[in-house]
Amino acid sequence: MKAEHHVLITGGAGYVGSFLAGELLRQGYSVTVVDDLLYGGESLMSCLPHASFHFVKSDVWESRAIRTAVRGDWPTPQAVIHLAALAGFPACQSVGRLVAWRYNVEATQHVFEQAEALGVERFIYLSSYSNYGLSTDGKPVTEETPLDPQSLYAETKVASEQYLLSQVGVSRCAPLIFRPATLYGLSPRPRFDLIVNQFVLEAFSRRKLMIYQRGYLRSFVHIADAVHGIILGLRLPLEKVRGQVYNIGAPEGNLTKDQLVELILKRLPETFVYYKDITFGGDMRDITVSFNKIQHELGFTAKYSVDDGIREVLRALQDGLIREPGDPRYRNARFIVQ
Repeated sequence: MKAEHHVLITGGAGYVGSFLAGELLRQGYSVTVVDDLLYGGESLMSCLPHASFHFVKSDVWESRAIRTAVRGDWPTPQAVIHLAALAGFPACQSVGRLVAWRYNVEATQHVFEQAEALGVERFIYLSSYSNYGLSTDGKPVTEETPLDPQSLYAETKVASEQYLLSQVGVSRCAPLIFRPATLYGLSPRPRFDLIVNQFVLEAFSRRKLMIYQRGYLRSFVHIADAVHGIILGLRLPLEKVRGQVYNIGAPEGNLTKDQLVELILKRLPETFVYYKDITFGGDMRDITVSFNKIQHELGFTAKYSVDDGIREVLRALQDGLIREPGDPRYRNARFIVQ
């Protein structure tokens, strides 16, 4: 095994991580996954037969979790892809600032420090486009737009980004940051607290949808496209990606909630849609996102549309592939926002 073919993923049993681990194995990489299995480990079952797969159950906040996870008979990973986090603002709100900061910010620092000490050449961090908050001028936000986090979750992501970017000139390990749009689609660890997947489930199971923040613009990207973007960052020359930030998504994924509802109704026309005027202090996002940078600099092109994702999730539900989609294990927090 060559060092450039070994990747370590934190949070590799999660929604993104399990999809990414499987894809990297398919493409010939050796993969080490470090995860504390907060939401279970069934998502990794298909990876276990691979001789090139190594799993370690560990809390990445611990100061030596990454060092001890690397097998002695394997080379140092080429990259650490840091996905482990309390993902989403409901999950962060439910545990409070102290715990959210510990697992989303301090853990990022600990993992990066260990990657640097091990001699890992690149560190890929999955942040969030929620860091942009609300648009002030109506123009598409770019990677240069000032960040305006509206939730505790986004605050932890911004703080982690700031730490990583501060290491660009002083560390050998090269940080690379991705800000994906809101994810949708199926994964070995399904999630139904993501707006597209959630809307499909509710329309299918309840035949009704309650919507607030009706006219708000959101941005969406299929999980397969997000994983494709991450792998592009893994393969490109180090000098091209060191200290860079990229939004992951496509212009076609910028939709209002009304447009999203129209796509749902195309597949489930019997759904009753009603609206409520609710104001709350949480994950406020009303923005259009620019993806010019990742398209032009990394050659990224999204393959899937939101309609593709709706059809995919609906088919899985209709065929009974996910037996109890309302189970809490398919959500990062019980409180779900529409």
